Amino acid sequence: MQSNTATEMQPAAPPDAVLTEIAFGAMMTQALYVAAKLGIADLLKDAPQPVSELAAATGTHERSLYRVLRSLAGAGIFQETESKVFANTPLSDAIRSDAPNSMRNGAIFMGEAWHYNVWGNMMHSVRTGETAWKKTHGSEVFDYFNDFPEHGEIFNGAMTDMSVGIAPAVVEAYDFSGIETLADIAGGHGYLLSQILKANPNLNGILFDVPSVIAGANDLLQREGVGERVERVAGDFFAEVPAADAYIMKHIIHDWDDERSVRILKNIHAAMRADGKVLIVETVVPEDNEPHYSKLLDLEMLTSPGGMERTAQEYRELLASAGFELTRVIPTKSPFSIIEAVKS
Repeated sequence: MQSNTATEMQPAAPPDAVLTEIAFGAMMTQALYVAAKLGIADLLKDAPQPVSELAAATGTHERSLYRVLRSLAGAGIFQETESKVFANTPLSDAIRSDAPNSMRNGAIFMGEAWHYNVWGNMMHSVRTGETAWKKTHGSEVFDYFNDFPEHGEIFNGAMTDMSVGIAPAVVEAYDFSGIETLADIAGGHGYLLSQILKANPNLNGILFDVPSVIAGANDLLQREGVGERVERVAGDFFAEVPAADAYIMKHIIHDWDDERSVRILKNIHAAMRADGKVLIVETVVPEDNEPHYSKLLDLEMLTSPGGMERTAQEYRELLASAGFELTRVIPTKSPFSIIEAVKS
């Protein structure tokens, strides 16, 4: 007896339909940005609301807001429970400002005009190997954030949100118990370091970043209860880093090309104690044709800071250039892995 499975399967979408959906993906990025920036999910936290009330609360044009929310609802972000009345879904709950692992700051960062417009100059990066950010703004990304600190704060908020989501996976995946002092290089306000210290009571930390970032780290470290166990050090990792038993870097090496990445790693090599380790928390690009978060993130690196996501072999070669031997790549319960290396 012939199975009905084949007849019940939905036909594959034709190539033109698939490409149309991909091409229109930019619209969804902007729609998500609008909802996140306006705080729609926060307004719907307790109960569904008609779009008229949402428009009044956000100072927006009612019919236009409805059209945006209707599109998002089609992707499972919000639900139109009755005509022009919207409620949260698990996806829209994730852009509430008070949600665990909130993506609100990340969605705002991705859609802000000064960031979003950079993608429109991707062709410049492909033709020249230079950053689209400099083509768009006249300066490189981190110099731009120094000139526009209000934009830098949005970026920092997005990075903190990402750390909140990744930190538990890193803490669970790696055994930090044999380390006495862990230096978090370019560790921001220290969220990842604080979570590692909380899980390892005998471990002390060094938080290293530029002076303006270190100046704002105290509140987070005190709130997380590790303020007395963290030495704050301000500096430039292209010049030197403090001595420690081990070093961790999350989303740092991927910001830089090979030459500048090797410079950072050589400075760590020079400061590291003899039996130390360096831990790099990044995505690792698989060497196949399957979709993977790292491959899209790599395009962000191409266009914005000028860095790149790397394969395991590329990390092996990069680390060897700085005097390290890659010992293992440890997957986590996130798209990110921990690349461990020791002095060779």
